[in-house]
Amino acid sequence: MRGVRRLYSDLGRFDVRFRYLIVVAWLVITVVCVAALPGLGSVAKDTESGFLPANSPSMHAAQLLDPFENSNLATATLVASRSGSPLSAGDKLAFTSLVAKIRELPNVVTARALGTSSDGEATQALIQANVPQYGGGAGTTLVDSIRSDFSKLGAPSGLQFNLTGQLATATDADTASAHSQNATQLLSVVFIIVLLLFAFRALLAPLVTLLPAGLVLALAGPVIAAASHIGVQVSVITELILVVLVLGAGTDYGLFLVFRVREEIRRGLAPRDAVVRAVETVGESITFSALIVIGALLSLVIAQFGFYQGLGPALAIGIGLMLLAGLTLLPALLAILGRAVFWPSNLEVRSTPQVGFWGRVAAAFVRRPMVTAIAGIGIFAALAVGSVGTTTAGFGDEASGPAGSDSAVGQAVLNKHFPSAGTITSTEVVMHFSNPVFDDPTELVTAQHGLQASPGFRSVIGPLDPNGPTGVTLTATEITALHQTLGWPLNPTALAALPPAEAQVDGALASFVSSDARTVVFAVVPTVGPAGSPAASANIPTLRADTTAAAHGAGAADSGIFSLDAFAYDVENISQNDLIHIIPTVAIIIALLLAIVLRSGTASFFLVPSVVLSYLAALGLVGLVFVHLGGQSGVQFIMPFLMFVFLMALGSDYNVLVMTRIREESQALPLREAVKKAIGVTGTTVTTAGLVLGGTFAVLGVAAGGSAQAGEIQQVGFGIAAGILMDTFFVRTIMVPAFVVLVGRWTWWPSRLYRRHDVLASAEESAA
Repeated sequence: MRGVRRLYSDLGRFDVRFRYLIVVAWLVITVVCVAALPGLGSVAKDTESGFLPANSPSMHAAQLLDPFENSNLATATLVASRSGSPLSAGDKLAFTSLVAKIRELPNVVTARALGTSSDGEATQALIQANVPQYGGGAGTTLVDSIRSDFSKLGAPSGLQFNLTGQLATATDADTASAHSQNATQLLSVVFIIVLLLFAFRALLAPLVTLLPAGLVLALAGPVIAAASHIGVQVSVITELILVVLVLGAGTDYGLFLVFRVREEIRRGLAPRDAVVRAVETVGESITFSALIVIGALLSLVIAQFGFYQGLGPALAIGIGLMLLAGLTLLPALLAILGRAVFWPSNLEVRSTPQVGFWGRVAAAFVRRPMVTAIAGIGIFAALAVGSVGTTTAGFGDEASGPAGSDSAVGQAVLNKHFPSAGTITSTEVVMHFSNPVFDDPTELVTAQHGLQASPGFRSVIGPLDPNGPTGVTLTATEITALHQTLGWPLNPTALAALPPAEAQVDGALASFVSSDARTVVFAVVPTVGPAGSPAASANIPTLRADTTAAAHGAGAADSGIFSLDAFAYDVENISQNDLIHIIPTVAIIIALLLAIVLRSGTASFFLVPSVVLSYLAALGLVGLVFVHLGGQSGVQFIMPFLMFVFLMALGSDYNVLVMTRIREESQALPLREAVKKAIGVTGTTVTTAGLVLGGTFAVLGVAAGGSAQAGEIQQVGFGIAAGILMDTFFVRTIMVPAFVVLVGRWTWWPSRLYRRHDVLASAEESAA
């Protein structure tokens, strides 16, 4: 232990001696990285389906669609409508003109009209473009260009244009998420500064505490973006959580150090000596707090779900940078500013530290440690019951754009005027045959009839009725004749020579049969819905069974279902399976690191379960508030996973600070007195840190209201905030001290402190 303290003492002296060089180095490195490296937003994915393993059923179905020409193109739907009256000839002319202009835009492959609605009030066109399917870069530029053409067209008054579909929805989601991230960052900074002003009662202390976290936040984005080129995956929610995690955890580490510097100055040390002493005493706590978070995050690499794999390493990079700043940049700033950091608060020398509010609270509860422990466990267990009866819901793939966006309005228009056309959450059944289906068209008939006879599908549109149930129905004989006449792929010259009605049917057939005639797609509407609901996702196994049966009956070699509900089902199952493996891994990592920093083989046996108890109670509270009382369809699918990782890791921050201080005081005091004194001097630090971290996650929930994943992020923000606050005000400052007193000197087994307290325990019992 002396060797460790000497190491951190040397580090503190290094920080003080080279304080100006350290500050300049951090500033230069940050500026260079921000200028030279890509931004984090440029590499973020905004759909969880993009993180599924290649062998998942949904990804396999996507691979089966590869033979279709343009299957990898981004799609958008242009819709023109007039409320309450049919489209006029001028309206239709304006729409045709706009579609023609869109065809001329860069990266647009096709733009073709899909017809007018049955009520005559709306018409739509399909746009396919060679840009990223989920927006960003060229995709965003294209969407902006199309929408800018709306106002340039000079359309008749009252004619409304909207752009919706996959590409437009993703672009609007990106925009909303960017606004949400900016709001989160601004509100988090304001919240932290106000809270720290109240805690320190000093003007510069909040800024000095927050500055390293802000600098790391600016640096972490480009560094993580650069790391994405070596395999680190990044999602939109990673950007949002990075802001909260770095600002929150970074401020925590700053509080650990700044409060200790103030304490040492009040003991009579000069400011620079106080910095050295603070690094010596809490440097190890900061290091292991960060290592616990990093260890928990890096454990996510064993997950199958790429979303979790990318979330862990990306956020671990941010915490790693924060650790370096907390041990170098912050001490350097404190050494430069000295007493000015705490102006105008009182820094008079105190012969004995004040016990304070939390010292009195600890003294009251450790008098009856058994009652305190049992009552705490009972209350938290009761809260945990709130998760009973809840299901998971809310996947990141959106059925429409953010509320109020152009894509959301356009989707509403489509739903109103084209109710049978489906939405961007449509479902496709794909079958692959060993030989071209035109060799034996009866396979197509058998396949489509088999799907239509399946109870899982309400409607099926395929090669037999390519223009829908109200169009022409083809027989096997007619399909054979068509193939003999036009060939396959369709001969454009021969197709143009056909009558318009027949050409429309034959041309539509290409949407269902691949160019090699071995892969066939059927557009289906499942019986269970609506799309995007938990019920639709839970019904996927039934649909897959029905699809497999129909495919085998038709002689298909392979088959699958391609839909967002299918992706959602696979995401949920893979993420739940990951949780089963990650929970014990994270618990073991945290237990080992706690054992090292506390030099105890026993403390982890009640410290880790105490954090698990916070996790279960917080998860139950989320279920109670959002599902049972709030009426939401379920708990967000990422909530159990993220809450466990963050509460296990961040809750252990306070374990480290409190327990290392109890250990420090136990060197000279009986255990009960050591607990009282340790909680008295760390209680303000822990509660302030908890308020900062919990508050920043709550800010995340508030600021996310306009984002594309509002419900998902709000539950994450409020849920983690509730867990951290419960952990801060009850577990760490009340229940853990009670556990320590109950366990007694065995808390430190098998270290030397355990043997010393064999004598000190007797003195404590006599005093009691």
